[in-house]
Amino acid sequence: MSLLERLKAQIAHDGPIGVPEFFTRCLHDPRDGYYATRPALGGLGGAGGDFITAPLVSQMFGELIGLWAIETWTRMGRPAPFRLVEMGPGDGTLMSDLLRAARVAPDFLEAADLWLVEVSEPLKAKQAQRLGDRPRWASRLGQVPAGAPMLLVANELLDCLPARQFVRTKDGWAERVIGLGADGELAFGLRPLNPPPRGGGVRAADGGGSSAALAPSPSGPADHLPPRGEDFPVGAVVETSPAQAALASDIAHRLVTDGGAALLIDYGRAQPEAGDTLQAVQNHQKVDPLKTAGLADLTVWADFPSVVAAARETGAKAGPILTQGQFLLALGILDRAEALAARQPEKTDQIGRQLDRLLGEAQMGALFKVACLCAPDLSPPLFEDAT
Repeated sequence: MSLLERLKAQIAHDGPIGVPEFFTRCLHDPRDGYYATRPALGGLGGAGGDFITAPLVSQMFGELIGLWAIETWTRMGRPAPFRLVEMGPGDGTLMSDLLRAARVAPDFLEAADLWLVEVSEPLKAKQAQRLGDRPRWASRLGQVPAGAPMLLVANELLDCLPARQFVRTKDGWAERVIGLGADGELAFGLRPLNPPPRGGGVRAADGGGSSAALAPSPSGPADHLPPRGEDFPVGAVVETSPAQAALASDIAHRLVTDGGAALLIDYGRAQPEAGDTLQAVQNHQKVDPLKTAGLADLTVWADFPSVVAAARETGAKAGPILTQGQFLLALGILDRAEALAARQPEKTDQIGRQLDRLLGEAQMGALFKVACLCAPDLSPPLFEDAT
């Protein structure tokens, strides 16, 4: 039985589920989850795979992050050893490029205790093929040994963590859930956060028909709602991600305790705003998430304001939030591109396309954001104004 059929059977028996549970099952179900069975990263121009990340666009991305890491390590006092950690390392391309750039600092490489935090067995195999036996692997940050300063990089990790979705209705806030429509297929519905004493249940949303399990619904927790819900118009969708905030807290606690910095890069928002960002991507095309359970990559936008706030509440410094374009330009990507083109003039046009993809306002340059979390006594390059 496919994951989609198992989800439908579960909902028919137990009632609707929240977006976070659906999201997590689609990505990490041990039998049919996307990352457990078929993660497919593609090349620039949509060649193969389901999606493309910045490290696959150009070697310049990982190289510049490597130079940033070396300078940050220097500002940390050049500790040896230190934990060099990448969370969600994909096929290992970013770390491979980072380590190659770090050859200019042999002491950095010698001091680095390399850890990759990865839950996908297929991706672990790809990482090992690219990086050899130098890294050690963990399935969560807590398994990386404490007791030494840490430099952590996470590119497109936050978007893989689920978010709750709330819809502003004329009667107040309701949480978006997934039930069964009249046709027996998965459908979105709404569960009022404070349902009336009688009736309760889930009502259809987005034309989805009635749920197959209209059991009374308990009041959903409102801790993650915007503080002034009345400011949003009827129909507005607001996302909150306790999972993203919890990860930021975990990273921040480690930085406060052991020292170091974490660089988080992802597509997302730099300020609180409404919007439904849940999407499924298959073969570089958006598809219906309710029809492709386990077959497509699911993502939501990174909520950088909440991530930064959670880190600060834990005692770390954080911010400001930069765009990827600002970040890469400040690190000297144009000079690096010029040097590459001078060495390989036949690739000048290709390098230009790579720059446009990484920096362009209509590409990754503005949509992707960069945040740095760090120990209270550290001022990493480009984030000296962190508070």
